Amino acid sequence: MKLYYVPGACSLASHIMLYEVGAEFDTEAVDTAAGLTETGRSYRDINANGYVPTLETDAGENLAEGVAILQYIADNNPERAYAPSAGSVERARLQQFLNYAAAELHKAWGPLFANGSTDAEQEAAQEKVAAKYDYLETVLSDGRDYLVADQFSVADAYTFVLVNWANFKAIDLSGWPKLAAYVARIAARPATKSAFAAEGLVQ
Repeated sequence: MKLYYVPGACSLASHIMLYEVGAEFDTEAVDTAAGLTETGRSYRDINANGYVPTLETDAGENLAEGVAILQYIADNNPERAYAPSAGSVERARLQQFLNYAAAELHKAWGPLFANGSTDAEQEAAQEKVAAKYDYLETVLSDGRDYLVADQFSVADAYTFVLVNWANFKAIDLSGWPKLAAYVARIAARPATKSAFAAEGLVQ
């Protein structure tokens, strides 16, 4: 397999999970602004949307969309990843938190990373991100370590990456103590440390 990624971007969640399940894989960094991979290939020839992640499977298929890639990794490694069976409440709960991460939290971050966002747009986006953090703080307030069935899952990998972006925008997580502890817990996992090191990120 090969993961196409941008350091620190949402593709980091897939990178973490590949280490988590002990997969054999290669990586190739992408410059999305230039539209090129580090070996000089046109990235849109690999992923027509032009964004990361893309996972090239062992069969040569290119998978796009982070949620789909994360679920693919889990489903193909059920002994190392939490992968509840289709049709179960646990599966639906996992999808609930994966989709919350994608449709709510990830989307809320958009203006904070977009070139040309006005100060007003940035402020509004910070308020939206804070509201998403409020929800996650409430979820974690029952003492659980992880989002679903108290087992580390692909939903945690994705949520961790999005919450950890607070470090890039000087958002203080101390106002969300349960969430801050959750981020620290996932940051301490060996797979997370391996992915951070591979992407040249400072932990």
